Amino acid sequence: MGPAGQCAQPAGAHSKLLLPYGTDRLLAGWTLHHGSCQLLRGLKVEGNQSQVVSCLPRGSTAGVVFHWPGGEKSGDYLAVAAVYSLDGQFSCGLVTSQANIVLTIRDLGNLMPMDSFDPLKYNKTPLHFVDAFLWHDHLFFPYYRLPHGPPSVVVLNTSRHFQAPSQVRLSCGCRSHILASSTLPQQGFWAAVFANQTERPAWAAPAWDNTALCLFDLAFLRDASPKCVSDFSPTSCETVPTVKKSPTLIHSDLSAVYATVVLNKIVLFLGTSNGQLLKVILNKNLKPNCPEILHEIEEETSVFPKLALDPMDSNYIYLASANEVRRIQVANCSNYVSHPDCLSAEDPYCEWCNLTNRCTLKGNCSRSDSLPDSVNSSHEMDQYAVIQIKIMHHENKILKIIEITVGNVPPDFQKDSFCRITNAKQTKILCENEKQQILNCSCNLTYTAPTTNDCSAVEVSVISGSWNLSEAFLLPNCLHCSGASENDCSCWPNDDAIDQHIHINSIKPSSISTLGKGEVIIEGRNFTQASDLKVVLTGFGGCKREIINVGKALNDTHMIFSLPPGRKEAKRVCIKATEHKCSSPVTLYYVSPPSCINIKPNSSWASGGRKITLFGRNVNVADGVVISDEKRLHLNVSSYPENTTWYHFLAPEVSHAKASKIVDVLLKVENAHKPCVKLQYYPDPVFINYQLQTEMDPHLELKLYKENDNLGISKNEIEVFLHYENGLHLRTIHFSVQNITKNPKRSTVLCKGKREGQDKIDFSAVKIYVRLGHLKHEVKAKSSHMYLYVLILLPILFLAVILVAFIVTRRKSKELTHKLSEQLELLECELRKEIREGFAELQMDMSDVVDSFGTVPFLDYKHFALRTFFPEPKTLAAPFTEDMHTNVPPDRDQTHKDESLTLLQTLICNKNFLVTLIHTLEKQKTFSVKDRCLFASYLTIALQTKLVYLTRILEVLTKDLMEQSSNVQPKLMLRRTESVVEKLLTNWMSVCLSGFLRETVGETFYLLVTALNQRINKGPVDVITCKALNTLNEDWLLWQVTEFSTLTLNIIFEKDPDNENADTCQTISVSVLDCDTIGQAKEKIFQAFVNKNGSLYGLQLDEIGLELQSGAQQKELSDIDESSLILEDGKTKLNTIGHYGISDGATVKVLKKKTPDVDYSDEYCHLILPNSETVKDIQGAKTKGKQKFKVKEMYLTKLLSTKVAIHSVVEKLFRSIWSLPNNKAPVAIKYFFDFLDAQAESKKITDPDVVHIWKTNSLPLRFWVNILKNPQFVFDIKKTPHIDGCLSVIAQAFMDAFSLTEHQLGKEAPTNKLLYAKDIPLYKEEVKAYYKAIRDLPPLSSSEVEDFLIQESKKHENEFNEEVALTAIYRYIKTYHEEILTRLERDGGQEEALKQFLQVKALFDEKKKCTWMRPEHC
Repeated sequence: MGPAGQCAQPAGAHSKLLLPYGTDRLLAGWTLHHGSCQLLRGLKVEGNQSQVVSCLPRGSTAGVVFHWPGGEKSGDYLAVAAVYSLDGQFSCGLVTSQANIVLTIRDLGNLMPMDSFDPLKYNKTPLHFVDAFLWHDHLFFPYYRLPHGPPSVVVLNTSRHFQAPSQVRLSCGCRSHILASSTLPQQGFWAAVFANQTERPAWAAPAWDNTALCLFDLAFLRDASPKCVSDFSPTSCETVPTVKKSPTLIHSDLSAVYATVVLNKIVLFLGTSNGQLLKVILNKNLKPNCPEILHEIEEETSVFPKLALDPMDSNYIYLASANEVRRIQVANCSNYVSHPDCLSAEDPYCEWCNLTNRCTLKGNCSRSDSLPDSVNSSHEMDQYAVIQIKIMHHENKILKIIEITVGNVPPDFQKDSFCRITNAKQTKILCENEKQQILNCSCNLTYTAPTTNDCSAVEVSVISGSWNLSEAFLLPNCLHCSGASENDCSCWPNDDAIDQHIHINSIKPSSISTLGKGEVIIEGRNFTQASDLKVVLTGFGGCKREIINVGKALNDTHMIFSLPPGRKEAKRVCIKATEHKCSSPVTLYYVSPPSCINIKPNSSWASGGRKITLFGRNVNVADGVVISDEKRLHLNVSSYPENTTWYHFLAPEVSHAKASKIVDVLLKVENAHKPCVKLQYYPDPVFINYQLQTEMDPHLELKLYKENDNLGISKNEIEVFLHYENGLHLRTIHFSVQNITKNPKRSTVLCKGKREGQDKIDFSAVKIYVRLGHLKHEVKAKSSHMYLYVLILLPILFLAVILVAFIVTRRKSKELTHKLSEQLELLECELRKEIREGFAELQMDMSDVVDSFGTVPFLDYKHFALRTFFPEPKTLAAPFTEDMHTNVPPDRDQTHKDESLTLLQTLICNKNFLVTLIHTLEKQKTFSVKDRCLFASYLTIALQTKLVYLTRILEVLTKDLMEQSSNVQPKLMLRRTESVVEKLLTNWMSVCLSGFLRETVGETFYLLVTALNQRINKGPVDVITCKALNTLNEDWLLWQVTEFSTLTLNIIFEKDPDNENADTCQTISVSVLDCDTIGQAKEKIFQAFVNKNGSLYGLQLDEIGLELQSGAQQKELSDIDESSLILEDGKTKLNTIGHYGISDGATVKVLKKKTPDVDYSDEYCHLILPNSETVKDIQGAKTKGKQKFKVKEMYLTKLLSTKVAIHSVVEKLFRSIWSLPNNKAPVAIKYFFDFLDAQAESKKITDPDVVHIWKTNSLPLRFWVNILKNPQFVFDIKKTPHIDGCLSVIAQAFMDAFSLTEHQLGKEAPTNKLLYAKDIPLYKEEVKAYYKAIRDLPPLSSSEVEDFLIQESKKHENEFNEEVALTAIYRYIKTYHEEILTRLERDGGQEEALKQFLQVKALFDEKKKCTWMRPEHC
């Protein structure tokens, strides 16, 4: 290899160190060969040594070459800080004891470590070094601890043989990382860029204050005490001093800095991560001006941390980015067109040239007639001094001001010099000291503090002969400050005070182009509670703020305004109102206008619909994609930007042309159209015919033949399906495209499919369709004469069969009609009566629904959630209601216990592990459906306070489920509860919709349950079977009932013996039926009193009895006594009101008596009598001597009358569920529906029925039906079996409203279907409108969803005993430990999870040995 090759970077290596020194020498270090370093003189390699720099791609290296006058060992040395190991996995060839070495001093001759210096090793945590430099015999190494700081600097004193290193913590607004640094050695300053290293998505832009630049005094860092270190071993102290600095300037994404002094002014060159080179000039008070953009890299690649001036011409600076180095001029003086502009810019690099009458770089004017500077116009002033002051506050209003003149002061200047301090307003000399040492001139003065929190202006001068160096300073009113200390006294007014009255949630869009934006929306609150609103935009420090008058907001939460064009930067946006300060800010990004790189694919067929991906930069700020043809017709197309670098859109349809056509793709930005790329249109693809092979039925193979074209269609773009008829239904078989092959004559598309079920298919009559975007085309099979003959004969045969069937059916129909007419005559008389009674009931009882139901007995959230998570049995939910801090033995090792559960909680919060765990468990045959539901509920409880993370898991698992379902039938997804994610979705909906359920739906739902109860109890109810005459469910219809009548009883309530202040008695009237049992009558009486008075003297239903008052006689009433009738089969008939002969208007007394709660068995009967007794009269009924012919169908009108009675409540309930209060959908519903829409779009599912079914299965089926059928989940009530049957009918009608299937109901259809048959079409239209309204709502931002989930999490903190849930989850982990372990070892990228998994197992195994753990939790 030649010399040139030796200097080139080796393939696959990372450059770690490039240090030029001397006149022609270079140190170059690479990651190869255990971190080797080469010593080069010109192109000749003079030395090579390994283990010098870091061998790790992510390992840091920083070094500095210095001369050390160390006696016999004097010479040139290399101080290098390098990281040789990260996470203990690599050591660059070093032995274990030396793997954590980070700082060595090496002889430049052989690059070997210096024997007299003990290398520094990092202590516990690896470090990341940013820079290394020498200042005043001291070596400085800035660094930060991995992974999250804090930043520090370690200092070595070369004059003391590098002994006693010192460490200082650095604080620049609490930012944790150092990105770049630069020194001003003559001024004693060190400039460094610091950054916040908060985790954010890769596509997310940094906040406006993400990075900052701070200036540190090197002397202060050098002299900081104590002289010890804590990040290095051997550790010499536990804590080290911290130097805090307020940022000199703040920016969103600084990445590089170079500092220099020009004509007594500090100039900072700053690089950014989006490719800008900025120049900032600091004034006398070290405040920045508004930065000038010197250069912008078109590709917007990040600027590397190191910037360097051209050593041959300081008017140029080198800028490195990506794979290029650019030479940029340090000033754009030509931008200043006039003499005043040139001077007012105060750019030390520029001067006004009188000869050419223009502003030029200093030194570029051909004659020396440029105007002189205020001090000196030559570059020699780069070496001169600047004044700094330190203010020390003493007692008795004495301020001690110490002047420090920094820099190389000319020798003549130090002779006969003196200091002077003058009041800048009154030009009064406050203090003057002669013959002071120029580098440290102090002055004491009596300070009269101003009466307000203001500051006094003074001028500090250093004078020698004709040379006068002056600086103006502001002295703060420290005498009014509390706790003021040296160098930290400030009473400045706080310009950044935040107004808590107005609050901003978000700004949309958050990124706009530098062209401005015509419509920007701010969302927040309290906008209408202030007047004269203004939007304040604050950019880079030193730049003028922009104030935009808004005037009046749209409403209390939304404000719309326009933004003018601006420069590329991140700005703070806040709202300021009259007499209010600025609100809390949000970040707005001005970015470059969007630009295109290319599109894939670059062609489409004429019918359009092809998915095109546009690649470029900042495409997210484009308003849309426009297609323009040669006629200049602009077609706006649907588009959906994924991020800043790509943009998806569907090619629109163009006029069908036989020839190809080229159109322009434009990006619309405000009123401008940015040219992008060309899109080629070709005629639609032509499919010739197909061949269908059915030999392997049910596996089918299909070959489509198409003409060759230039479209380059991929297999993922073609959708192929087959239609066939099965009776009256049209069935579909979907094919998957395997490959597309092309030969000179035609192309072949190979497809495979599988039919489900046992349908008999006539493959000669099927239809094959191909869908490409908007193009849907039927492909014809090869023609056949026999096939044509069959087509001709088939209609003739079909007509003949129909004719014969008609004749036979007509004859049989006449015979059946005659027989039915004879039977119907027998029923006619009875039916007339029953129907007339039913009709009258329909007209009279419609409004008699609910009188009053008092307060709605809602369950609290804990019990609602547990009943939803664990419908049965109740024992599963009980442990979660226990206090996690009770029943803990005193000797319990709480720390050890917490450690195991805490580590398990951390492991579960690892998304990759949790998804892997769930998939592994679901593959186990013994992991039953019940286990899946329990696991999902345990997981929901364990992550109750982490709903944001739980939602992400739900997204991942749902996508995985879609991948499983899409291969078979996507419409079946989420229909059953057979996986963890399906139960998890039910639980997630319950958690997120609990508030909506309680606030919007709950009262109407309770009204429905109450109305059903009252309606049922209004008619006869068989106490044994719970069947009733008034019901919605045919299965619960009491059609065997005899005639009954309604009685009104006068009820007297006995005085409560325990309450002397109670009234003597109370009397109310209660309606009962003569067929009611005594228990039923007692319950109606009890409920009537409670509804009127609140409670029955504190007594319960089983604590009262009834007594019939008849003159002076009393008779106790009970369901069973000696008078009870015993039937022939031995069954006992329960006593009723009619059994005791109680008449209308009778008096019954309620007395206090304990009555047992009896559960009657099959030995008793009430209204439904044994078969042998149904035709007999019992106890002299009114119908004695008659036999009533009864059939169940005669009483079906009772179903309709009950439906009519509660119909208004049912409709109110349904509409409260599928309505949008205030035109806003619940966040959970809007979020999940948008998620389903996005997934369908990504999977190219164009059938709208699929998405409709997904939404129906996820919300109505998984949540609402569960609630409608189980009111005991929501209210503190007991659900009877009869109520359950009625609610099932309502729930079925509710689900039918969401169904897309049009049911053709006949006379034999189930009554629960017929009952709501006429209402369902209306409900379906309302449901479709509901789904459309949700889809049309503006999409939710990720921050809105996260804020909602975080708020819900906080609502339910400490609701459940999460330890029980974690322990239950671990039982499943323990059961399938080997399977989970195998999966983790097999999958890549799970090393950390595997490590934690084994630790969890070890901790739980150890805990199992302890005695304090309860058995069920072990």
